[in-house]
Amino acid sequence: MSVRTRFAPSPTGLLHVGNARAALFNFLFARHHGGAFLLRIEDTDRARSTQHAVDVLLDGLAWMGLEWDEPTVYQSARQARHAEVAHALLAAGHAYRCYCTADELRAMREQATAEGRAPRYDGRWRDRDPSDAPAGAPFTIRLRAPQSGETVVHDLVQGEVRVANAELDDMIILRADGTPTYQHAVVVDDHDMAVSHVIRGDDHLTNSFRQAQIYAAMGWQRPEFAHLPLIHGPDGGKLSKRHGAQSVVEFRDQGILPEALCNYLLRLGWGHGDAEILSREEQIALFDLDGVGRSAARMDYVKLAQVNGVWLRRAGDARLTAEVTNALIARGTPVDETAAARILALMGGLKERAKSLLDLTDSAAFLAASVPLTFEPKAQALLSPENRMMLRDLAAELSPIEPFDAAAIDTALRRFADRVGLKLGQVAQPLRAAVTGSTMSPGIDATLAALGRDETLARIGAICNG
Repeated sequence: MSVRTRFAPSPTGLLHVGNARAALFNFLFARHHGGAFLLRIEDTDRARSTQHAVDVLLDGLAWMGLEWDEPTVYQSARQARHAEVAHALLAAGHAYRCYCTADELRAMREQATAEGRAPRYDGRWRDRDPSDAPAGAPFTIRLRAPQSGETVVHDLVQGEVRVANAELDDMIILRADGTPTYQHAVVVDDHDMAVSHVIRGDDHLTNSFRQAQIYAAMGWQRPEFAHLPLIHGPDGGKLSKRHGAQSVVEFRDQGILPEALCNYLLRLGWGHGDAEILSREEQIALFDLDGVGRSAARMDYVKLAQVNGVWLRRAGDARLTAEVTNALIARGTPVDETAAARILALMGGLKERAKSLLDLTDSAAFLAASVPLTFEPKAQALLSPENRMMLRDLAAELSPIEPFDAAAIDTALRRFADRVGLKLGQVAQPLRAAVTGSTMSPGIDATLAALGRDETLARIGAICNG
């Protein structure tokens, strides 16, 4: 059997982390088995499905590097096909017309509730002659579901799950206005797209029983089902805003790299020994559904930050320089070619301590700053009158260095510290404060080399002569 998976989001909001993980698992499963990964936008709720929401979904998937293999299917464009199948079921006797009014259905629900029963359709039109209905009365089409026995689903994650058919009523598959219900449209679309595996959150597990009955009524082969445990907050409760970011857009805005988020989401409910950091190629080679656990996963934002730090250190300096440059410009800081070259030259040291692109941007900002700098309080405290005098002398030591590179700068700083009877740190820290406005930066020799001779001396001069 050729493996064909699909990601089928409703464009009614942001790409939530749970949906993002489902998309990733579908993508990896298809790639692992040499199959196809498909995308279907379930946009039948026209009031809530906006083009902006669709664009956000597509942008999020592209950012995560989850490329689908065939043109995107829009469910709203397939309503004629959904209606065709519903009428085929009707003609075959596997469905029937229901002429219940809204008031009758409401009374039905209220009576069931009053009697302590679950509200459900009582089947009053199941075997009734449609000619009993008033002429021209609107009707829905309901599936004639089996009333005895069980519906069994052999789930690839949850194991065998079953429900008594007596607990399932005859669901509507086509509304009075001719539009399909979710359960019906999903089955028709999955069948027509030749989907072999439906991999989704376990909040859809009960839907599988309803959908299995439609497959049986049409005589279609069911896909394999695999329902993923939900993602909870760190405290075990439902993931919410109080826990932190919940969507792909939020994580991106917080400076998380796409490979870091994918790596973390992969490990959130799936495991392969002690492997933690896996490239996309390794993920595809290793991923299969037998590694997915049944228990709900807990979002760990600290762990995500650690994983992101690893991927930042692995990322190419040119790529990170472009990211930082764009972020600085977005903040209103001009970045010319000289500043960009400084950032690139120092990126190897900057990314070692960063946990996010935001951290990286903050730490690189001094390289694009103009004199006079803005000083952090701790940096300002280092620029005492005595240290300013020391920096004036140090500038004379640094000025003739040729070439002005890290090795020569390090030699000059050590020579100067020995000559004036100070420890290297007593020279380096005030110098760092003067040229960066901070007490933290990569090695001072590399920092000065990235700034260059003229900028270094200009920044020291601004302190000593200010």
